[in-house]
Amino acid sequence: MIPPRNVAILIFDEVEVLDFCGPFEVFSVAGRGDDFNPFTVYTVAEKSQPIMARNYLSVNPAYTILDCPQPDVLVVPGGYGTRREMYNTTLIDWIKGSSREVELVLSVCTGALLLAKAGLLEGLAATTHHGAIELLKEVAPNTVIEEDKRIIDNSRIIVSAGISAGIDMSLYVISKLLGEEQALKTAQYMEDNWKPEV
Repeated sequence: MIPPRNVAILIFDEVEVLDFCGPFEVFSVAGRGDDFNPFTVYTVAEKSQPIMARNYLSVNPAYTILDCPQPDVLVVPGGYGTRREMYNTTLIDWIKGSSREVELVLSVCTGALLLAKAGLLEGLAATTHHGAIELLKEVAPNTVIEEDKRIIDNSRIIVSAGISAGIDMSLYVISKLLGEEQALKTAQYMEDNWKPEV
């Protein structure tokens, strides 16, 4: 029996709620219909205090960047907080360091700004929320920005467009890791009409 993969979802003040909750839900319910648990999903923040997500949703992180279990999949969501956090060297260094050990790094929305600051998008293709395309071009000059794409798979680095695109990307990642049938079952459980395409 293969042990569950650890899915660490980074959170920070002003993180977009669906950016992190969408992937959290997808990875948490995967396998439920077949009575197996392929993922252990948890939130991680720089500090242990509650995070104030967008629209004043208070969230308690499960771990900090100092004590979280080693991720196999790292999810970096977006939100207005990324405009501040992309200058947070502690967090950027943690993303950069964690990326060396993980199987996959995923970004949702403006989480791509944090990946760019960590040097993870150099020479790759990326997308983000339509309202942050120009900022991403500025922050990632050596990255091909494909603003018309919803999901871009760079092998180990997978990025998605804004907000709800994180759900589609997470289902795509389940398809990549566990097969299309499992992704379709997860989408069906969530009553999502996901289609297996990038």
